[in-house]
This record gives sequence, C-alpha cells and structure tokens, in this order.
Amino acid sequence: MTKDHGPSIKDDETYENLREDGASKEKAARIANAQASDSQEPGKKGGNQPPYEEWTKDDLYDRAQELDIDGRSDMDKDELIEALRNN
Repeated sequence: MTKDHGPSIKDDETYENLREDGASKEKAARIANAQASDSQEPGKKGGNQPPYEEWTKDDLYDRAQELDIDGRSDMDKDELIEALRNN
C-alpha cells in the first residue's frame, strides 16, 4: 500500500518508486508533482539542447557552476555529465 506523504507530494506512488530507485527526496518530489499535474508533461522530451555528450567540457563546467555542483573543477567530461544528470 502506498504511504500518504502529505499535501506536498501529489503522486505518492511515483514518489515512492523514485525514492526506491535512489532519487533524492527533492528530485522525487519534483518529478512526482510534475507527473500529477495536467499542465506539465515530464515524460515529454524537453527543449532543443543537444545531449550533454555533444557539449564541450567548458560548457559542461559552466552549467555545473550555475547549479553549484561540488567538486566540478576536478571532474573530467564524463564525470561532469553524470553530475549534471544526477543533480
């Protein structure tokens, strides 16, 4: 049975599944709430940005800096991509 996580979580089942898969509480809540909203389509492909693999390391670093990802200055390109995707 799915636990009720209160009014701040709109889709408890999705939230629990994401937490079981290792997502942070914040990330699971964002996705679960977007999934429950009729005005959002979280499964739909986003904007027109190319995949991170096509970005330069400098561009990846700049984005990591915008998101305040710790340890970014010591990361190689693959590590930056992973950190950005897991943020």
